[in-house]
Amino acid sequence: MTVSEADSAIFAPAAIAPQFVKARQEGVSVPGYPGGVIPSSMAEGYAVQDLAIAAWPDELVGWKVGLVPPQHRERLGVDRLAGCIFKSKVQDAKVGAPNEFRAIEGGFCAVEAEFIIRLGKDAPADKTEWTAEEAAEYVGELLVGVEIAGSPLATINALGPTVVASDFGNNDGQIIGQAISNWRDIAWEDMPVQTIINGKSVGTATAATIPGSPLAALAFLLGTVAARGKPLKKGQIVTTGATTGIHDVVAGDVAHVDFGPFGTVDCVAVPAK
Repeated sequence: MTVSEADSAIFAPAAIAPQFVKARQEGVSVPGYPGGVIPSSMAEGYAVQDLAIAAWPDELVGWKVGLVPPQHRERLGVDRLAGCIFKSKVQDAKVGAPNEFRAIEGGFCAVEAEFIIRLGKDAPADKTEWTAEEAAEYVGELLVGVEIAGSPLATINALGPTVVASDFGNNDGQIIGQAISNWRDIAWEDMPVQTIINGKSVGTATAATIPGSPLAALAFLLGTVAARGKPLKKGQIVTTGATTGIHDVVAGDVAHVDFGPFGTVDCVAVPAK
């Protein structure tokens, strides 16, 4: 084995993160996982993510929560993962016109219908274990919206949760819809959502589809980011999980997400610039 071959077999977060950051900034794809050696644990994946967060020239304003596929849960010891959301990537849902979001050619892009929590107060920095009931006390608003899942790496999901975690949690934007004003008085089963892509329904669900409810997703996130030294702050947003599924799109695709009495979100994929 040559020196270069030996070097390529080493997992190196400090070499991986800048490549993801550069590709995202330029809106271009990467041909494979940078360095060729993927993270073996969630801790390694978050190590890359933390370096990328530090290098990204924008304010961290929230987090996404995604599910770890069942086949990976025992090995990794978790059933959810976290990704970062930045200020310039957050849009308020437009009325009468679709919100544009980018699709990186040769990368990954998808639309996910989400229930979103905005924090009502700072979370304690030293609390890393939470119940859904405890998490509920930190909810300022429950809103509807769309997460734009996106990465320069086309195979990000196929390579597994540690890779997803390493590249921003496969997040590339957030569209915020209206708030559900009396959400505490409404059953999760009575918060409907349907995703329509290019005029065709691709999934229907309710907030109850999220395992344990959106509050369970928030409880996971509160503990996970506190353990990483990034406790949630008042005003930050948390997307609680894809309700109708992960719906792959390319530039030109149009999505209409209908939350019944709680509003709609329309968006369209455009080529990354």
